[in-house]
Amino acid sequence: MRAAHMLSALEMRILDRNAEHFGVSILELMENAGKTVADVARKEFGAGGKRVLVVCGTGNNGGDGFVAARVLSKDARVEVLLARPPGQIATKEAKANFDRLADLPVLEGLDASEPAMARADLIIDALLGIGVEGDLREPYATLIRDMNASGKPVLSVDVPSGFGTATIVRPTATVALHGRKEGMTPDNAGTIHEVDIGIPPRVVQSIGPGEFLLYPEPREDSHKGQNGRLLIVSGGPYTGAPALVAMGALGIGADLAHIAVPAVAAQVVASYSPTFIVHPLGGTHLLVEDVKRVVELATRADAIAIGPGLGPAEDTLQAIRDIVRSVALPIVIDAEGLRAVAAEPAVLRGRHTVLTPHSREFRTLTGRELPPTAEARAERVRNAAETLGATILLKGRVDVVTDGVRVKFNYTGNPGMTVGGTGDVLCGIVGGLLSKGVSPFDAARLAAFTNGCAGDVAFKVKSYGLTAVDVAENVARVLAEFVP
Repeated sequence: MRAAHMLSALEMRILDRNAEHFGVSILELMENAGKTVADVARKEFGAGGKRVLVVCGTGNNGGDGFVAARVLSKDARVEVLLARPPGQIATKEAKANFDRLADLPVLEGLDASEPAMARADLIIDALLGIGVEGDLREPYATLIRDMNASGKPVLSVDVPSGFGTATIVRPTATVALHGRKEGMTPDNAGTIHEVDIGIPPRVVQSIGPGEFLLYPEPREDSHKGQNGRLLIVSGGPYTGAPALVAMGALGIGADLAHIAVPAVAAQVVASYSPTFIVHPLGGTHLLVEDVKRVVELATRADAIAIGPGLGPAEDTLQAIRDIVRSVALPIVIDAEGLRAVAAEPAVLRGRHTVLTPHSREFRTLTGRELPPTAEARAERVRNAAETLGATILLKGRVDVVTDGVRVKFNYTGNPGMTVGGTGDVLCGIVGGLLSKGVSPFDAARLAAFTNGCAGDVAFKVKSYGLTAVDVAENVARVLAEFVP
């Protein structure tokens, strides 16, 4: 299928990584890409019988070019110009397709560039793919200038090489693999041919380890508090929930977990870990009188997680609404927090919010029942997110994540995670990511995958005896495995 909207370079890299995770062969995708480039070269440029020069880099974009060269060699006179020596080809898939060039002429180095381009009737630009930033190094900058100065028609593969920098190929046409990339126009990419390269629709809509490309790694010179300060408003009637939220936030890499909790539960919550910063509030449950104190604490936070374990008292629900209305920080709302905002959805207006309901909480939030399958639920959840102006992470056997426009499905997790508290851990992971500056939709999809994956790691050891603490303790292990 074609992408429904323009893809950013980052989203395409996420999709590539997820495709590999879900068993889609990169070699097969490269073969399909190269064949489509050859098809466009024949149909749009009459490449059959002509001299074609394929200018290849050493990454997968170059690999697509190697396939196009091999396919076109059946009816065209093809030469390959390699930017760097074959020993520097960076991926095994590109190397495999380089090795399949057989007796095709392969030229190397800048000295061969101008004469080869002068001989060519058509130049295929497979030099650099998406995500190039900054000033281009040699030999890439010179090869791009040579292509532009050649006076020959140029067909770019996926994006014009140098796209996003000051030095960019000015192609006659571009073959946009899987879909048009963000920022591409006829002015900078020529005639744009969007082509299907065989990524299944299920993979396109699935959350996977590629989402860890969204993870904001700390700068080496950063110090305490610069990588996420989460304020957790939780607990009172229930003492475990705030601790589990904090464990999730710290597990995903937030620097500090501040917990605002009614005084009756403060000492218990503090006893779970010396890493928690506990701020006692008044009374046995969250009160309207506590709102001023919470708003003050929020000035030292980057995001808020609110709801788990607060209980259903009416003054608590009013306090939740007052806090959401009063604080402009990104916020994740769960459990009793969902009940609170369901009574007055307008408090969400203009906020950067993630809501994390299960199906019963979704009914409370919207008044609507959900069908049984994730695919059937998707449009109803998307409509709700659009109406509320929030990102919704619907928890279930398959999680549905949507910001009202985009929809993604998460397949990690297992039946052992029906144990109490795993949703609190998820709330903390979302909140931790929000505190690190991740956008609501990206925080929700990355959190859904991480929480389920942590549960899957725990299940291998504990089976159906796993607990929410087991899930929380494996969050950092998931981070260690998948952060690039």
